[in-house]
Amino acid sequence: MTLAKNTVCIWYDRDAEEAARFYSTVFPDTELKAVHRAPSDYPAGKAGDVLTVDFTVAGIPCIGLNGGPAFKHSEAFSFQIATEDQEETDRYWNAIVGNGGQESACGWCKDKWGINWQITPSTLTEAMAAGGEEAKRAFEAMMEMGKIDVARIDAARRG
Repeated sequence: MTLAKNTVCIWYDRDAEEAARFYSTVFPDTELKAVHRAPSDYPAGKAGDVLTVDFTVAGIPCIGLNGGPAFKHSEAFSFQIATEDQEETDRYWNAIVGNGGQESACGWCKDKWGINWQITPSTLTEAMAAGGEEAKRAFEAMMEMGKIDVARIDAARRG
């Protein structure tokens, strides 16, 4: 077994395996790699319960830790998923929101486990990198959106 040098550890109440399985159905280069069970009782569970799961999200190695309800997620951590077009943006956004998640602003949404996601079309990233008036127009358009509307960002970029 080869361990990644850097792995994101995500705290879940008790649903790390369910979350990893869901992510693997939504995002490419995402898979549940291993499920590890607790060898003895611990504060949030019992021997034999799923303790951790090894998985990837879009190629990023992660460990899901079933640590109990002590800690909640916040927008201070999110996965940013780059998309090429409206179809891909809609697919990811709708999968997250449609599976018990919730919409937020500016391309952000939250899955049912409280993990925050930024579903970011490449046209928005390119506009921001361009700077100047193009970035300003795209930014102002984005600030009025929940899910990013690619056509509206493209129109804003053109002025």
